[in-house]
Amino acid sequence: MSSDAASVPSTSGLAAGGDVLKKLETAKELKEKGDTAFQEGKLKDALASYHQSILYLSGLDKNALQKALGQPAPSPPAIEAVDQAAQEKPRTEVDVLQEKIYSNMSQCHLANQNWKRAIETADKALKFNPKNRKALFRKAKAQGELGYFEKAEKILEDLIKDAEPQEKEACQKELERLRAIDKERERVHNQKLKGFLNKEKVDLGAD
Repeated sequence: MSSDAASVPSTSGLAAGGDVLKKLETAKELKEKGDTAFQEGKLKDALASYHQSILYLSGLDKNALQKALGQPAPSPPAIEAVDQAAQEKPRTEVDVLQEKIYSNMSQCHLANQNWKRAIETADKALKFNPKNRKALFRKAKAQGELGYFEKAEKILEDLIKDAEPQEKEACQKELERLRAIDKERERVHNQKLKGFLNKEKVDLGAD
């Protein structure tokens, strides 16, 4: 085989590249459709579109996508660099899209008061970017609603440390709200406990 023939991409390779780009474009369109549905308050439709988008993105071969986009596929790291590479894995366009979609799904679940799913999808977004502040805030809000006040408080306090003024205000308000809920739950618990103990005293006196 000549060197010229070897350098020309095969028809199947070009077709595969086009298929990958088509799937990426479809995933983007579905995300935009989900964003529009969410803005219109159509949470069910938004979640359906986001889920479909994730299915397209999850099935993409990232190396094939990079080649189709004209970007070189990353070479395997040296053995001594494996640990560092695991900590500093390069983010692809697919990773960024999935991060945003999962974070948006978390917001949809919050609006539906589906706290567990809100945490699960926020965690999926955070796997792609542990510093995603919106995902962290949404996770903290859902944790607070489920009664995990210490965990929620820790996240919100960390966010407040280096937040912009508007974000800082939102985090502080949420922190105050959760602390008020926690205080009220503790008051109700203590009141029930007090009533139970008083009942025990009455029963003991009856003998």
